[in-house]
Amino acid sequence: MPADFGLIAMMAVFLAVAQSLMNSGFKQALIRFKDARQVDFNTAFYANLSLGVFSYLLLFLAAPLIADFYDETRLTLLIRVAGLNIIVHAFEIVQSAVLSRELNFKAQLQATLPAGIISGLVAVAMAYSGMGVWALIFQILLSSFLVTVFLWKIQGWRPSLSFSKKSLKSMYSFGYKLFISGLLNTIFFNLYIIVIAKLFAVSIAGHYFFAKKIKDIVNSQLVSSIQTVTYPALSSIQDDDIRLKIGYRKVIQVTTFVLFPSMFFLAALARPLFMVLLPEKWLPAVPYLQLMCLAGVMFPLHTINLNILQVKGRSDFFLYLEIIKKILTVIILYISYRYGVTGILIGQIIGSVLAYIPNSYFSAKLINYSTWEQVADVLPSLVLSAVVALLIVAADTLTYWPDFVGLIVFGFVAGFLYLAGAHILKLQPYLLAREMIVEFPWFGNRK
Repeated sequence: MPADFGLIAMMAVFLAVAQSLMNSGFKQALIRFKDARQVDFNTAFYANLSLGVFSYLLLFLAAPLIADFYDETRLTLLIRVAGLNIIVHAFEIVQSAVLSRELNFKAQLQATLPAGIISGLVAVAMAYSGMGVWALIFQILLSSFLVTVFLWKIQGWRPSLSFSKKSLKSMYSFGYKLFISGLLNTIFFNLYIIVIAKLFAVSIAGHYFFAKKIKDIVNSQLVSSIQTVTYPALSSIQDDDIRLKIGYRKVIQVTTFVLFPSMFFLAALARPLFMVLLPEKWLPAVPYLQLMCLAGVMFPLHTINLNILQVKGRSDFFLYLEIIKKILTVIILYISYRYGVTGILIGQIIGSVLAYIPNSYFSAKLINYSTWEQVADVLPSLVLSAVVALLIVAADTLTYWPDFVGLIVFGFVAGFLYLAGAHILKLQPYLLAREMIVEFPWFGNRK
């Protein structure tokens, strides 16, 4: 039910904050170390584990206060059980970092894919048996547990008893700014959910959270996957600004070539998608999803520009940017919440566009990749995908096919028109994406 997702939405920010405290930037620091040793991995492992236990204890003690804030007594037990995920996750941070350093993403997929399938199937079975919100809680715990078990089985690293204060200080000096930035980002990224869950009904918060999850499947997961691949690879050439710029231009062009149509087409087909796959009680989430998709168009540009700061080791700039953007978020949210959830989402679109200006400024400063160059690189894909999406919306409005037929036909037509248009126009991102399919890696010493 929407109310079940509303309860998860209420917990989301607090679980995410505790997760950020557990990680504290150690994983990114490990990936960036040029010659990490066993003692460095040990230090990060014990630091993450200690922080994980500490984070859980804070969450355990804060659970009644969070429940009082929302006036929802069920949250106390739900948070205390779901919070165990933080301790479980602490055991796999180093394993994941080692595989990322080795660019071994196949092994990570071998852990995350079966974990997602198994935990998802179990959660669906629990939901059908009437477990409600507990099905969602158990899916979170089981997924993290299985990922950890699979990573430990696949990756051969094991902790020993060595520990280095020097290594801890070195990783912390890099990671704490990323932690503060990530903490601010986590809080403010979920600030909308806090406000909606506090001011509106639990079911409305559930609709919002559910729409956000659908958008994140396409948006955040895809961009996160690309960033996971590119960050360690580009970190290896962090001192060569010319090659970095070449690499990042290709990353931005290919990422947006895939992401722009994904967001626009998901918005265009949201109504038939919900009609085919979901009960009617979820239809109020359709306009939320459509507006979220428009706000999400800028997400890959934000993420990749921040990725440049991490690769260059400028976590101080990273922190400054987050502070600027959070002030902007508060101002826009303060103005927009009076107009309901729709007003809040329109505010997100405006904030996303405005936040791009400071994000891209430091890329120009560090690797001479200016805002105008970035706009020129992504504009053809943006315009083409928007035009195709508008055609699909018009066709869906003027025709009266069954929703299932319309979803398949319009989805196929949208993809065909977009690829055909890119091929005819010989868009550079399209050519790069086609090259990626043929051979990888596609940055570094290539032209």
